[in-house]
Amino acid sequence: MLKENVSLKNFNTFGMDVQAKLYAPFTDVYELQELLKSTSEQPLLILGGGSNVLFQSDFDGIVLHNKIKGIEVISEDDKTVLIKVGAGEIWHDLVMHTITQNWAGIENLSLIPGSVGASPMQNIGAYGVEIKDVFESLEAVEIKTGKLREFTHAECQFGYRESVFKKALKDQYVITSVSYRLSKNPKLNTSYGAIETELQKKGIDQPTIKDVSNAVISIRKSKLPNPKEIGNAGSFFKNPVILKTHHEELRKVHPEIPAYPVSKTEVKVPAGWLIDQAGWKGKTFNNYGVHKKQALVLVNYKDAKGADIVALSNEIIADIITKFNIKLEREVNIID
Repeated sequence: MLKENVSLKNFNTFGMDVQAKLYAPFTDVYELQELLKSTSEQPLLILGGGSNVLFQSDFDGIVLHNKIKGIEVISEDDKTVLIKVGAGEIWHDLVMHTITQNWAGIENLSLIPGSVGASPMQNIGAYGVEIKDVFESLEAVEIKTGKLREFTHAECQFGYRESVFKKALKDQYVITSVSYRLSKNPKLNTSYGAIETELQKKGIDQPTIKDVSNAVISIRKSKLPNPKEIGNAGSFFKNPVILKTHHEELRKVHPEIPAYPVSKTEVKVPAGWLIDQAGWKGKTFNNYGVHKKQALVLVNYKDAKGADIVALSNEIIADIITKFNIKLEREVNIID
């Protein structure tokens, strides 16, 4: 049932105190389809975990909140297990569940905020692993028709923090469930030095998936603010991909600039490093700013306005263009 003038402060990790003109949660596909029948004439926003949105003002329309739960084993054999997960499940809760079952594949993605439904939309990734590595398929309801459709791996058109749902099909579908194929015979990915270092600190030389998860959690807690304590949406910017020739030019001035190969002609440069080098890390402006431990994270210390944080991000983008000739792209979805 639609409710009027509902505060969204507790439904977005930035903690923006804005209101939705109309709001309703949904817990299954049928309930969503019924709600969509009454939303055709007004602006519509589908909300999941609220970890990738920044509200600039009240939302003058309908907010539908995805609360579809459930983790179901579809099939399994000696090597793999295929699970289907409700899009409203909390992502980290799913990771913890898979670890208790000794299903490997997403342990490197521990403590990423948000819901399961956002995982393929964003192709979330961390520490050498992306969702596309374990993704099987998803189900989504078309907003215009209310029809339920399945999307294969190829149809999702995954890219770096991208999918078809952020491009050609943006705002056209509501993801209701996601299926992942996980491994019963773990092949651990500890290639990122931070994980190796953390495991060594703990004296672990033969890690389990739980050990890897604990290492990732420890690293993230040491660098990233808890949204329950300081409003934020995690990484605000994507790591930019630039030409190798551009990187070589930058190295003449900044010999220490890091880069990770993407293709024969491109490399990925850490956005946090660029922002840090430009002097933004730890800068505070009244009640908002750039986090003191991670330059990639913009924060709302208390009762900041979304427009202030957007303006700050614009200043950072302009400064990085000036200093490095690299244009940063926001990872966070700005809601006007």
